[in-house]
Amino acid sequence: MERGAVIEVKDLDVMRSGALVIQGASFEIDKGDYVGIVGPNGGGKTTLLLAVLGIIPRQRGTVKIFGKDLERFSDWGKIAYVSQDAINFDSDFPLTVRELVSLGRLGPRSIGRPLKRADWSRVDEALEFMGISDLAGKRIGELSGGQKQRMFVAMALVRDPDVIILDEPVAGIDAVTQEKFYQKMSDLNQRKGITILMVSHDLTAVFCRMSKLICVNREVNVAEITPDVDPNEILRKAYGEHFHFVFHRHECKGEFRND
Repeated sequence: MERGAVIEVKDLDVMRSGALVIQGASFEIDKGDYVGIVGPNGGGKTTLLLAVLGIIPRQRGTVKIFGKDLERFSDWGKIAYVSQDAINFDSDFPLTVRELVSLGRLGPRSIGRPLKRADWSRVDEALEFMGISDLAGKRIGELSGGQKQRMFVAMALVRDPDVIILDEPVAGIDAVTQEKFYQKMSDLNQRKGITILMVSHDLTAVFCRMSKLICVNREVNVAEITPDVDPNEILRKAYGEHFHFVFHRHECKGEFRND
C-alpha cells in the first residue's frame, strides 16, 4: 500500500473558554495508519480532532490534509467524522436505517438528487459490511446504542472515504458489541486500506489492534505501536508517572492501574 501523510500537524495550540487545551502538538498520520487517541477525561482529545478538522479555530500552528493547508482543503468527501454525540441522534427521526445511510451518498452539492441503482448498491454493501443488513427497514428509535454506531459508520462508508475519524464510538456499549465493532474497524483498515483515527479509553484494544498511539493531556505525544514498545513510557506522559498498564501481547489482554 502506498504510504504518505494524510494529516500533518505542526506546533498546534488550541484554546477553549480562555484556557489552553492543546499545546504545541506536532504529528503526522500516514495513509493506512490505524490510530488510537487516548488520554484522561478533559485532556483535549475531542478538541484536538475538532481543531484538525477546522470545526473550531486554532490559536497557533498549521494543519495540512492530503498536503494542502486546512484553509485550502475542500475535498471533504475523503474524510468521514463520526462524533461522540452520534449515539444521541433524534430517535423520532422519520427515516429507516437504509434511508438514513443513503444520505451519505449525497454531498453538499447533490442534496435532493435521486439516488441511482449504484448508490443503493453501495448502501446495501455498507450495511452488510457492518453486519446490520437485518436492520435496514427499522426506524432509528428501534436501535440499540451499538446498532446506531454501526449505522453511522455505514453512513460514513458509503461516501468511500480515505479517512474515518471516530470519537469514542463504543462508549456505553457492551463488551461483546465493542469487540465486534473493533473487528469491523480492523477489517476496514487492513482490507480496504482506510486510515482510521479513533478516540478510545480501551487501552487493550488500542495496543492489540492499532498501529499508532496519540496520547493527549494538553501536550500531545505520539508513538508507533510495535511488539517492542513499552506502553508505559508514553502513557505516563498523559496519565502521570504512577500510571501502570500491563499488556500481554500474546493473549491480547491488558489491565491498567494507578500504583
